[in-house]
Amino acid sequence: MAKAPREAQKTGGKATLSYTCSEIAKMIDHSLLRPELTESDISEGCEVARRYAVAAVCCVPSDVVAVKAHLAGSGVRVAAVVGFPHGNNRTETKLLEARLAIEDGADELDMVLHIGKLRSRSFDYVRDDVKAVVDLAHRRGAIVKVILENCYLSDELKTVACRLCEEAGADFVKTSTGFAAGGATLDDLKLMRAAVSPRVQIKAAGGVRDLDMAIAVREVGATRFGATQTAKIMEECCARNKG
Repeated sequence: MAKAPREAQKTGGKATLSYTCSEIAKMIDHSLLRPELTESDISEGCEVARRYAVAAVCCVPSDVVAVKAHLAGSGVRVAAVVGFPHGNNRTETKLLEARLAIEDGADELDMVLHIGKLRSRSFDYVRDDVKAVVDLAHRRGAIVKVILENCYLSDELKTVACRLCEEAGADFVKTSTGFAAGGATLDDLKLMRAAVSPRVQIKAAGGVRDLDMAIAVREVGATRFGATQTAKIMEECCARNKG
C-alpha cells in the first residue's frame, strides 16, 4: 500500500523536497524501450539504474537476459514489456512473451491491454486477456503492471479499465506506453487512484522528466513512474537536498 501523500511546499516556484532521494529513486522504472537503442545504450542505461539504485529497468523482451546480467547484485529489478506498444496481440502471444521474459529473468511485466477491445466495450475480453497474463506471472513470482494508454480513452473507459484490471488481479495500472500522443497527467492519475482499491498501485509513464513532476505524481498517489531522464531527476534531487 502506498504511503499517505506528504504536502509539497513551494519555494521560488519549486516544490521543496518532502522525500529523500532514495524514496524518489525507488519510484523510478528507468526506461530502455526506444527502438533505436544499441547494446551499448542498454549497458549504459543499466549503469545509470545501478548508480541511483532505482526500482527497475523497463526493457523489451529481447533485452531481458542482457539487462539481468548488467544489473546482477544491484537490487534493481527487471521489468519486461508484453504486447508492447499496441496491446492488440492475441492472448496466447502475450502469454508466450510473458513466460519467456520471466524465464529470462524478468521480475515484473508491463503489459498493454487490448485498447481496441476496450473501446469496443468488449470488457470480458479485456479482463480475461489481463487475467491470463496476471495468473501466469503470479504463479512464477512476477508482478504485472497494466498499461491503459489513456490518450485514446474517455474518463469513463479509464475508470472501467482500472476496475477490470483490479478484477483480473493486476498489481499496478499504468497511464501510458510513452509512445502514443499523450502521457501521464495529474488528472488521470487522480482518476485512476480513485478507481481502484489501495491494493492496486499506480504508475505514471510519459512526461515525468524532472523532479517537480516526480514529486507531483507521487502527491496524487503514483508509486512508480517511467523515466528516460533518470540521471537529470536524481541530480536535481541531490542538488536540492543540499540547498
